[in-house]
Amino acid sequence: MYYAEEMYISETGYTSYGGQHKDESIFIPVKKGINFKCFGFSAWGMKFHYTITNQNINATFVLNYLDTFSQNLTKFTVIVMDNASIHHAKIIQARLPIWQERGLFIFYLPPYSPHLNIIERLWKEVKQAWLRPCDYVSFDTLSYAVNRVFANIGDSLSLNFSTFKV
Repeated sequence: MYYAEEMYISETGYTSYGGQHKDESIFIPVKKGINFKCFGFSAWGMKFHYTITNQNINATFVLNYLDTFSQNLTKFTVIVMDNASIHHAKIIQARLPIWQERGLFIFYLPPYSPHLNIIERLWKEVKQAWLRPCDYVSFDTLSYAVNRVFANIGDSLSLNFSTFKV
């Protein structure tokens, strides 16, 4: 079973929260940058499949990625997705019977339940911990860092989901 979702990483950086003292002025420079668009899915054992693209991630993109993935399956596989409109698009629904013949099944989470999709936690870890502030200096450094992080998920980078509280 895999949990799927798309994510964007921007050159503008990631700030999860912030605070300042009463007399302190904090400045974060604003920069319009290039976005990395990522679509991936992960399993509890940190099996991770992904693609990084500069295309828009829409229903056609998801369909093509899942179609390619389904052609190489050796056992029944379930992909858990949220209720985003691109996941429920007509072209996705039309392809479900073909994928089921190949052993790929899609399960949709209930509305408003991102806490049930474990890849959301993985994406948060990528942005908050595994990408460092110095990685956002330029497009090249960010590109290298994103590829380095994604290539190491499941090996030197992993999560212990039993330590997280819902």
